[in-house]
Amino acid sequence: MTTSEFITAFVTLFVVVDPIGLVPLFLALTQGMDARARLAVGLRALVIAAILLTLFGLFGDRLLAGIGISMPAFRIAGGMLLFLTALDMLFERRTQRREGQSAEAALEPAHDPSVFPLATPLIAGPGAMATMILLAGSGHGGLHLFEVHGVMLAVLACVLALFLLATPLERALGRTGTMVVTRLLGMLLAALAVQFILDGLRGAGIIASLPIAR
Repeated sequence: MTTSEFITAFVTLFVVVDPIGLVPLFLALTQGMDARARLAVGLRALVIAAILLTLFGLFGDRLLAGIGISMPAFRIAGGMLLFLTALDMLFERRTQRREGQSAEAALEPAHDPSVFPLATPLIAGPGAMATMILLAGSGHGGLHLFEVHGVMLAVLACVLALFLLATPLERALGRTGTMVVTRLLGMLLAALAVQFILDGLRGAGIIASLPIAR
């Protein structure tokens, strides 16, 4: 994986997971907890999310092959899914949906939010799982898979860092700052989603003149 490929993979997964947008939700879900309990919840959620994303990265392509779906077809479908995610980010629908999920979890006092909704669907959601399959299928060999999962761990490390800095970051950005960052990331994700669709069309032989992103 070249430097540009690594950056593309990292940015794609980072935008889909949206660590910055998770900060206020993490604070809401862990409200009233002390620092140690909040850290324990965050670590559990990240470990569970890493296991889920690893499984999809390693075995997602075999699952697709088993049900007769080609990688170009999945690239196109995955690109469409990522584009819808980008639209949600641009028009605040994803934030509202995530806040609704966190509110539902908060209604249960004894509920541990590390599995639901933190690990899934907030961190390892459908978009992140689809992205892992797409990234793992964009190359060949065990080294490529190792590098893709290294990118995934780097993104989750960013999530952990932001969880640790959640309280001061929330004060620094505020709701307006978080909305601005989310919309900028949404625009970037929309462009990456279109590139995935173009890659799928080229892989299916529908177009042949446009460059493929690697």
